Amino acid sequence: MNENYRQKGSYAEVLAEEYLVQKGYTIKTLNFHFGRHGEVDIIAKDGATLVFVEVKARWTKRFGSAEESITSKKIMSLRHVAEGYLYINKIENTECRFDTIAIDCSINPPFINHIENAF
Repeated sequence: MNENYRQKGSYAEVLAEEYLVQKGYTIKTLNFHFGRHGEVDIIAKDGATLVFVEVKARWTKRFGSAEESITSKKIMSLRHVAEGYLYINKIENTECRFDTIAIDCSINPPFINHIENAF
């Protein structure tokens, strides 16, 4: 993967993390990998709710919005990774949800769209 893409992705994840902290979320884990199933960008707590957050950013609208880039395959992968996180950490009887943070970096300052219960 091109280093420039990684830098952009890291920048977007830092923006999302700062945004969530400002909203009062507690960050539990960043970039949690579960085998070949994939990765969750941010795992946080919103009160008693465990939140699995997918961060997507776009620097141009040429290929559609960040929100549009989350496919059914990606959703399935995120669910498997979340199940892995719960299993590894022996977490039961906890309310969970999936959020998306879509960032439009084509404008300054970047626009952050936080979609709670995205899927």
